[in-house]
Amino acid sequence: MIVLGIDPGTTRLGYALICGTPQKPALLKSGVIGNAKLGRSGRLKEIYTELTGLILKEKPDILAVEKLFFSKNVRTALAVAEARGIILLTAEMAGLKVYEYAPQEIKIALTSSGSAGKVQVARMVKALLGIRHFPRWDDESDAMAIALTALVSAGRYYEK
Repeated sequence: MIVLGIDPGTTRLGYALICGTPQKPALLKSGVIGNAKLGRSGRLKEIYTELTGLILKEKPDILAVEKLFFSKNVRTALAVAEARGIILLTAEMAGLKVYEYAPQEIKIALTSSGSAGKVQVARMVKALLGIRHFPRWDDESDAMAIALTALVSAGRYYEK
């Protein structure tokens, strides 16, 4: 099973493709999508275009995305909601099953603690995937965490 994990955002959207089993996950590819020079609609179009190309090329079995959590910054929350809309539409158009996880669910799945910090989650991601260096952007390691959560939880229910 190949899982495409997405950490939604409009400035930077993190993605990670993970395959294998919960006991032996493997990172296939990860990165970020985002060009700050583009306007809001241009960034949303870029998300759609890049995500569509990634799905066509890598052929994931499922897509996992972080649920929107309410932020004190309404502008940020609205921008993330717009990005999530593009992500969900792209997944639906590609026929992918979508799994959504709250930040606390991801923390529990990877560290057994819903109050784990970003560094603790990133260290678990690094250990589980056997990667040597942290990615440059948190968005990328967050996407890896989301994909790992799906590999563990959605993998139990996934039928190809």
